[in-house]
Amino acid sequence: MRVVRISCVGTRHLSPPSSAAAHSDVSASSAGLSNADTEDASCGGTGTPSLRIKKRLTCVCFHRKRAYERICSNLTPLQEERLKRLTKRMNNCFDASRPDHQDALKALWSATYPGEKLEGLISDQWKNMGWQGKDPSTDFRGGGFISLENLLFFAKTFPTTFQRLLKKQGGKRAAWEYPFAVAGVNITFMIMQMLDLEASKPRTFVGSVFLQMLSENEWAFDLLYCVAFAVMDKQWLDRNATYMEFNDVVRCTRAQLEKELMMDDVFRIEDMPSFTLLS
Repeated sequence: MRVVRISCVGTRHLSPPSSAAAHSDVSASSAGLSNADTEDASCGGTGTPSLRIKKRLTCVCFHRKRAYERICSNLTPLQEERLKRLTKRMNNCFDASRPDHQDALKALWSATYPGEKLEGLISDQWKNMGWQGKDPSTDFRGGGFISLENLLFFAKTFPTTFQRLLKKQGGKRAAWEYPFAVAGVNITFMIMQMLDLEASKPRTFVGSVFLQMLSENEWAFDLLYCVAFAVMDKQWLDRNATYMEFNDVVRCTRAQLEKELMMDDVFRIEDMPSFTLLS
């Protein structure tokens, strides 16, 4: 099986980075995945449910299939606290010189390959995990430190699914597969763009729905990441995709996540139909 190296920048259609700090790539750049993309017929879905906005209300009301749901524009103290904490995580750039970031990389290696000794933070061993070179720190620019946290959370919380996706087990696989770790960084970036939580208050309906979930579970973002990775791999297999279709698979993954988050009976990440893909 041949694994192809996918550029993080290429998969997100980003413009060349400016001289600003690395984390500005996350807050200011577009992932090439507009809201309109979520209704792409090629994804096999009909997109998110239609929205009916009543502008004169102090709270934003919208129609989710059969019932009206209300998400107030004024956040609760708990929501403000958790949103602030999550935003801080999203803006935390990976710094290879920081001991805690180095420890997180080592922890990821241990969780991924228990019992196998890591030769060093810069080693050809990292390529086996799906990093593009022997120094994984060079692949974190788009996703930041939170993308490493997401991978580590996935490895520890759902080890069976993590290992299955890492080893590309199950289904008919392409000759040129997506690189696991780099795909994980792209998924983190895609979720950040989808939720659009950089503002002090959510600016999208999906972001508002997620914020309600975040108030119930502080690890909602990390859980959503695990679901997204599993959905992406399923989309990959369902489409018999190759590395040239990686962008399309990510776009359809986003559409599926948005559709499930807007379902009437989904109040937690665990309620999403695709959560059953995890084990």
